[in-house]
Amino acid sequence: MVKEIAHSLREYKRVSIATPVLVCFEVAFEVLIPYVIALLVNRIEKGCELDVILKFGAVLVAMAAASLVFGVCSGASCAAASSGLAKNLRKDMFYKIQSYSFRNIDKFNVSSLITRMTTDVTNVQMAYMLLIRLVIRSPLMLICSFIMAFVMGGSLAWVFVAVVPLLAVGLIIIVVKTIPLFHRAFRKYDKLNSSIQENVKAAREVKSYVREEYEQQKFGTASHDLRKDFQKAERILAFNQPIMQFCLYVVMVVVLSFGSYLIISNAGIDGAIGVGELSSILTYGFMMLNSLMMLSMAFTMIAMAGESGRRIVEVLTEESSLKNPENPVTEVKDGSIDFDDVSFKYSENAERRALADINLHIKSGETIGIIGGTGSSKSTLVQLISRLYDVTEGSVKVGGVDVRQYDMEVLRNSVAMVLQKNVLFSGTIKENLRWGDANATDEQIAEACRLACADEFIERFPDKYDTYIEQGGANVSGGQKQRLCIARALLKKPRILILDDSTSAVDTHTDAKIRKAFREYIPETTKIIIAQRTASVEDADRIIVMDGGKIDDIGTHAELLKRNAIYREVYTSQNKEGHDLED
Repeated sequence: MVKEIAHSLREYKRVSIATPVLVCFEVAFEVLIPYVIALLVNRIEKGCELDVILKFGAVLVAMAAASLVFGVCSGASCAAASSGLAKNLRKDMFYKIQSYSFRNIDKFNVSSLITRMTTDVTNVQMAYMLLIRLVIRSPLMLICSFIMAFVMGGSLAWVFVAVVPLLAVGLIIIVVKTIPLFHRAFRKYDKLNSSIQENVKAAREVKSYVREEYEQQKFGTASHDLRKDFQKAERILAFNQPIMQFCLYVVMVVVLSFGSYLIISNAGIDGAIGVGELSSILTYGFMMLNSLMMLSMAFTMIAMAGESGRRIVEVLTEESSLKNPENPVTEVKDGSIDFDDVSFKYSENAERRALADINLHIKSGETIGIIGGTGSSKSTLVQLISRLYDVTEGSVKVGGVDVRQYDMEVLRNSVAMVLQKNVLFSGTIKENLRWGDANATDEQIAEACRLACADEFIERFPDKYDTYIEQGGANVSGGQKQRLCIARALLKKPRILILDDSTSAVDTHTDAKIRKAFREYIPETTKIIIAQRTASVEDADRIIVMDGGKIDDIGTHAELLKRNAIYREVYTSQNKEGHDLED
């Protein structure tokens, strides 16, 4: 895990190395200051001139200033290293997610990925900041203070030897008990974020069905469960400071009592402990215990970040189930499509196949309609064409070549898909449409919009093609959004155009105009139209009837009306005159 996260340091390795070096100098000056003060106190106790005091004062000011400079520099380099690591981690995770197939994305739900890129990365950032500064500083300060305490106080320093192991054991127990709680809490974080995401996306439905109170209760329950785990962890961590303070005061009482006794009993004896030594031992004792306290806080944060790091590494090490071949084909010759004995399952462990025994051959330039009930795998069928998923058995060919042999970017640029639930991004209409072709001219954009019948409403906007689209297309209707997405797909000039129920929000007249434009202006493009309305596919060259993940029948509108019960039932339910068909 550590090795994988360390890969994201890259250009921040130097500042990461510089931070511990600067911390070492900072600690060195801090540890020497009590020693110099002890010497000054002893000199004052024996009686000294003012110039001696001033010299010692100048040395102490210089040492404090040096410690301050090294401390500020180490803090700045630490901040640069930790924030840089966080930036690179988010970048690496985002790039990795972009390479995922739908199967990989299905493994991580969206809310979990968002939590990993935000909360988890922040936890790792904070832990790394503590690791390269505090985790270096505290043990170093502990060791150096321990040595200096023996130098200054001799046997009196053994009291710290007795206390430190006890504190260490207490800290280990605290960390061990909190790790499982953090592990459980982060899983609940995902559920909480999932609830928020679902509620915000479905805000209209929540308000329409007056379910605000229900959603509030559901969120409150998830939030309460998360609070309980964090509260329990915080209760355990709360023992940290009282234990430290208790040990600190016990040590101070012992040192002061025994040290005072030594000073009084050995007064006037050369080499005996003096007031200066006693004050420095107290200072070093405080430094040691404070270092342990800081170390415990750091280990707690690192323990929590360990779970976050594991979740981040899961994303970074996940391998896409779809990969380019070693020598990919870089040209799609035509829009012909062949399904040969195709079967498909969404998961290797799934008991049921989403598609079974699909044999279908589509000529380049054909218009194919697909009809079927909900769950008949219409969308699944077309997603195999652009290799959003790979077949479980059999093969899918485009232009006579297995889709697994193509460079994926080339294949997907040749297959344009327009979904029922399309997404528009915040930006102008032009910026959204240029997702289809980044170099499209204004004339090409206008032509694509005319074919998609989108120009009718765009021209009514005050800013026309420079009209700003809110996030998710919130300021345009469903039908307008679909037509913009069709225009965007047309700008790709694809070999294959797939409309997955993408005219469901437009009226039948506009639907007919769009299909007519397709026939007249892109006759060489293979067009696949998935629809719920038979009117949207009745003029197709052939219509595929799907049922239960299988092809039930293929034929023209007239042929299917005569021989296929499923198609006839759909047509009858949508047309009043359908009741008179057999007559």
